Amino acid sequence: MKAKFLAIAAIIVAGLFSTASAQKTVVDVAVGSKDHTTLVAAVKAAGLVETLQGTGPFTVFAPVNAAFGKLPAGTLESLLKPENKAKLTKILTYHVIAGNLNAAAVLKAIKDGKGKAVVKTVSGGSLTASLKDGKVILTDENGGVATVVATDLKAGNGVVHVIDTVVLPK
Repeated sequence: MKAKFLAIAAIIVAGLFSTASAQKTVVDVAVGSKDHTTLVAAVKAAGLVETLQGTGPFTVFAPVNAAFGKLPAGTLESLLKPENKAKLTKILTYHVIAGNLNAAAVLKAIKDGKGKAVVKTVSGGSLTASLKDGKVILTDENGGVATVVATDLKAGNGVVHVIDTVVLPK
């Protein structure tokens, strides 16, 4: 009887923890990552925290810190200035898709599109997803390419995929 009670208690506790983690937002996922401190600072500077904590669902292609380091010298510092908030917002929302596109959905869209899938971003631009050497790559409107390096970081309001390069709208 005691063993049965403990087993039931363990299931309830596990359920509480999985519910709590599912309630994290896409912002919480980024905040919890040491590899996304630059992205988090940019999201705060653009005033997008509240938006990305909304109900969504959102699919976020989250550049790692090193991705921002690939930008030309001074670009990030310039974008973080209050007078460039609109430009920063456009770049950040170019990394967001309305809806919940997990890795399986992205791969299916690429297959259905005969090797390419074009997705519309929240900023109004588009990204083209394709496969190269078995990895999903995103090509931006300028021909810039980012590789998806981690997928399906789930949040209560969407999913985060980690990319190695900042993608830029026209």
